[in-house]
Parts: sequence; C-alpha cells; structure tokens
Amino acid sequence: MKAVVIRTFGDPDGLEVVDVPEPVPAPGQVHIATEAIGVGGVDAVIRRGALAAHGFREGHLLGSEIAGSVTAVGEGVDTAWIGRRVWAFTGLSGGYAEQAVAAVEDVLALPDGLTGAEAVALGGSGVVAHFALDRARFTPGETVLVRGAAGSIGITAVQLAAGGGAGAVVVTTSSAERGARLRDLGATHVLDRSGGGGPDAPAGFDVVIDVVGGPRLPLFLDRLNPGGRYVALGVVGGQPPADFGMRLLDAFRKSLSFAVFSSDTVPVPEKQAVRSSQFADAAQGNLRTVVHEVLPLDQVVSAHRAMDEGKVFGRIVLTP
Repeated sequence: MKAVVIRTFGDPDGLEVVDVPEPVPAPGQVHIATEAIGVGGVDAVIRRGALAAHGFREGHLLGSEIAGSVTAVGEGVDTAWIGRRVWAFTGLSGGYAEQAVAAVEDVLALPDGLTGAEAVALGGSGVVAHFALDRARFTPGETVLVRGAAGSIGITAVQLAAGGGAGAVVVTTSSAERGARLRDLGATHVLDRSGGGGPDAPAGFDVVIDVVGGPRLPLFLDRLNPGGRYVALGVVGGQPPADFGMRLLDAFRKSLSFAVFSSDTVPVPEKQAVRSSQFADAAQGNLRTVVHEVLPLDQVVSAHRAMDEGKVFGRIVLTP
C-alpha cells in the first residue's frame, strides 16, 4: 500500500510516498480503509525533527487522525465494527496511508451527515479546544484571546468560547481576510500576530489559549488581567524564550497562572464523550468545521509546504 514517511528531517521535500506492507490488526485493534487523513501541526513538528529526542526517527510513517471504513478487526473486537464508517486516532504514526490500524477505544462511529474530511478537521482539534477552555476555568462573561486562531484548534476554540458566553473573543491572525472569517465564526475583535491593531479591543484578557508559542509569547502574558490564566497548547511558532516565566514572577501581585495542556492527559472515555457530542453538533450544523483543501496523498509535500508558509485556514485533508 502507499504511505508517507519522513525520508529526511527538515523541510517538506524530505517527505516521500513509499510502498509498505498493509498493517494487520493486533488484538484490540481495528483495520481501516482510509477515506480522509488529517494534516496537523504536530505532523509538521515531527517532520522538522524537533521531537527526535522523544524517539521519532527518519523513516517514521506520519499521521495520527483518519476517517474511513472498518474492514477487519483483531482478536477480542466485536465484528459489528466491520463496515462502519469511523473516525480514529492512530497514535502519532500510521495515518498517512491507504490502510491503517487503531485501538478500538480510539475509534468512534461517524454520524450520518458528517463527511470524513469534516471528521478529521474536528476530531482531534475539537477535544483539545474543549479541554483547554476547561483547564483555563473559563466562565461566561470573561474575555478570551485565541492566539493563532486560523488553525483547526483555534477555529473550534473561538466557536466554543463564543457559544459559552464569553464577554469578548479576541483572535490573532495574519490578515484582514482571515480576521473576517474568524468574525463569522464568533470572534469579536481581531489583532495581528504581535497583538497590535483592533483599537477597540480589550486591553487585557482573562483567558489566553495559545497554539503558537514562539518568541512573542511573553507579550501576551503581560496582557493577562489579574487572576488571568494562560494555556499553551503547542509551539508551532517555535519555543518561547527560556526566561519567559520571569514575567509571571514580575507580575506576582496579579496572581497569574500559566499551564501547558496535552489531551494525552485526559482519559479516553472523556475525550470520546466530548468528541461524540461535537460530531453530532457538526452534523447538525451547530458547530462548524473548516477544511482548507483536500489533496491526494501524493501531494503531501504541497500540503506541508502550505502549512509552513502559513497559508492554511482550518485543516488540510489528504485522501488516498
């Protein structure tokens, strides 16, 4: 079968489509013929080699989020899964392929009315957005900043904050066109990437949800209101300055909080319950998914290049 591996760490040209054996479901796993493959920020981080110290090596088969149809099951798995359309988390490997396997507890049946592309635009990111706001102890009436809001996590966080009664939903993004699209999704104020612009925007924020990180992170820490909470979800913009925590100590009397969050710390049943609810909302039109573009698997280099160039609004989806 066709699959995508990292031939060499670095830029997107290091990705390669190769032939590999079809995976065989182990006990507790299902085998899925892929219909849609989500291209996520973590894939780009792994591709660049930034996580090599955590065991990722060249030759790694990328991909963690797919949708498709179950074609076989491993020992101990109910055969009723066979033939069902599902969303699945494959770990941090194995998704960029024509066939994949996943643990049955990481598989969720898709509701009628939700496409595979929509499912992979929401399945992983929606859960992260939900629990990030929960971790931030967000309550109605508070001012929320979503930093890097044009990605699938940010797009969902904007909608959840707006739907949860935020007093204001502020976003950072790279263009007026993206800002207009985010306003349509529930944002009330639009800032540029450095936090400028938006003359009528709130000066401070009760909650910051940040998928960017990078050297500008301290600028946004400085804009937390007293009692404000900052939740970092990723570092797609690079690592923040090593001494950024000094900003918290310098603002000691404001009682600020900073946390990092990974959905790996949430029990699988809790994630699946939220995901099921979000899938139902999306199928009914109550939660919007944004698919930037659907590309064939052999155009994976173009997909990653678009991500690196900051051209993606929502999620790119690959099809085998």
